[in-house]
Amino acid sequence: MAVELARLQSPAAVQAALDEFVRLGRTAFLSRYGFGKSRDFLARDGRTGQLCDSKAIIGAAFGYQFPDEGPLKPSDFSGGEATVVPKLQRLGFEVVRIGEDWTAEEVQATVASYFEMLRLEAARQQYTKSEFNAQLRQQLRARSKGSVELKYQNISAVLHELELPFIPGYKPRSNAQLLLRQAVQQFVLDHPGLLSHVVDAMEEVKTPAQQTFHASVVAPPRLETVVQVKKDEPKPRLPRKMNWAQRDEANRTLGRAGEQWVIGFEQQRLTEAGYPELFQQLDWVSDRLGDGVGYDILSHERPGEHRFIEVKTTNGGHASSFIISRNELECAAEKEDAFHLYRVFQFREEPKVYILKGKLAEQLHLEPIDYRASFRRLVG
Repeated sequence: MAVELARLQSPAAVQAALDEFVRLGRTAFLSRYGFGKSRDFLARDGRTGQLCDSKAIIGAAFGYQFPDEGPLKPSDFSGGEATVVPKLQRLGFEVVRIGEDWTAEEVQATVASYFEMLRLEAARQQYTKSEFNAQLRQQLRARSKGSVELKYQNISAVLHELELPFIPGYKPRSNAQLLLRQAVQQFVLDHPGLLSHVVDAMEEVKTPAQQTFHASVVAPPRLETVVQVKKDEPKPRLPRKMNWAQRDEANRTLGRAGEQWVIGFEQQRLTEAGYPELFQQLDWVSDRLGDGVGYDILSHERPGEHRFIEVKTTNGGHASSFIISRNELECAAEKEDAFHLYRVFQFREEPKVYILKGKLAEQLHLEPIDYRASFRRLVG
């Protein structure tokens, strides 16, 4: 029995079992492997946040690591705190005692730890994430390093949904427990000064001393489908005096610096394409005429073929949301493949860019945020 469990050493096999649990659902998964529901402990799937029956996961994982031998049966080993729990934890997975998920005190301590790192991040002060993790675990109830990392990622997801800055090193991972969401929102409400300081610091424009453009192009974020509030249910709204995306848009200093960066990027792109002379014809339209044309820079694809460039700049991360005007959307539809939206991100640290080409409405989730109110109704 103990020997069989000792042979299970593959985190990938455990993750495969968790993936199957999520895919099949609890009832079908337990039926397939012949296990009953866990009485005391559940394993959390780090990818989805779903809690899965720990003993059944171990049994199925053994079959994934040793396909020739197949999964373990319930009678092959005992579950519980002395066997299954340490095995899952040693392999890097979080185990939750039924009825004893993270307490309010643990969640509040985790949120406070995260925001202290965010403050240091905004101030560009050195800190070590692993040290924060270790210090926090001293205040928690036997939580693993991996479970704390997941909670930090959950906090990033909540902040991202609120369009507030988050720590780039903790990629947003959704499915945060309600208690965590409430704690993050309450922290935001209770510490407006800290949040304003973070936002102001993250918006600071620091043009790189050496503008490097080579290999700075990355793929755009994937368009994700998230749970939508039903129409007959009230939409949760968080009172706040700041909006990360709108602050970025309003900060014309940042926007102008981003456009200057793109001009340098275009100079290198055209030179490498063999058309250095076309850079002399580049027109910084927004600087010459102001906003309202529908694009910021008129460049070239090749001789006789224009490239209409709209620039959106942020000090935030890859998936940061941004504001786009109706005029810009219409311009993208009219110019089709000649229109390019350059999303410049991580501008303060090491600028990177992804490019959306053509009709933006087909590549982005667009949410109306403002209306023009008047007493004149336009008709066709």
